[in-house]
Amino acid sequence: MNINSFSKTDPYTIRIFVQDGDPEGIRIVDKMNWTGCCVTFPRDKWEDVRGQAELRRPGVYVLAGHDDETELASIYIGQAEDVSVRLERHEKSKDFWDRAVVFVSSSNALNKAHVTWIECKLIELAKRYRQCVLLNGTEPQELNLSRSEKSDTETFLREMLSIYPLLGVKAFEKPKVVAVPHEISSAPQLSREEPDTLVVPAREDGFKRVFLGEKCWYAVRIAAGKIDQIKYIAAYQSAPVSAITHYAPIDSIESYGDSGKYKLIFSESAKELPKPIPIADAPSGSMQGPRYTHLDSLIKAETVVDIF
Repeated sequence: MNINSFSKTDPYTIRIFVQDGDPEGIRIVDKMNWTGCCVTFPRDKWEDVRGQAELRRPGVYVLAGHDDETELASIYIGQAEDVSVRLERHEKSKDFWDRAVVFVSSSNALNKAHVTWIECKLIELAKRYRQCVLLNGTEPQELNLSRSEKSDTETFLREMLSIYPLLGVKAFEKPKVVAVPHEISSAPQLSREEPDTLVVPAREDGFKRVFLGEKCWYAVRIAAGKIDQIKYIAAYQSAPVSAITHYAPIDSIESYGDSGKYKLIFSESAKELPKPIPIADAPSGSMQGPRYTHLDSLIKAETVVDIF
């Protein structure tokens, strides 16, 4: 199946029933001329929704939340023959999630094989697009369905993928490129007063694994007026290093996750600065969040105070 074959330009109508009168509370979503049904709710509404008939069917669910330390969007994808039983366990054992999105068939057309196949495809998409932290520890094996069953299940999944973004779940969407710095050759050169470099704080694990290893940095907030100006990224390594040590040119800037953040993809591996730029006597908290500067200023700086 080509997951990308669903065209988002095709018009469609959905209906949302706000069960408790709260737009952020329990919502039941269905789509015209479709046998699927979605139930989405915040975690604190679990006691109110746990006994509903829709959740006592075979289905696929996504638990969504954020990591408290990194603020990265995080999801867990699962399936069950009785979704309510599985969610009851997760409510007691998984701390990260704050909302759930559940898909079932209103005509009981899904069985264990169907929901396992859909779960497998959703995990595949989440890994491909890397719009969030995927918390699944294992990857299920795709089951062999008959040709007719596979066709019907593919159609069901396509309908699910058209609804997820409307509920704020962006994990299964291809990231949108919002800027391509290396292609802006005809743009006027920025003055040295205008920033072209984003300096981000990084802990040791994230710096080594992502900044150096994956040649990217993600879940970054960038002011709207500065997205087209940023051409480089630099890393401030937190204690015990406490210095800006590396920088890299940016190949592209993509949307990331569901909270207005971005992913910066490097055009080459990060390089060490001529010498580390220590925090020295900069005010406390100076590097707790992203800061803007110019690459020339960065390379010439003696301490962090010289940059900003």
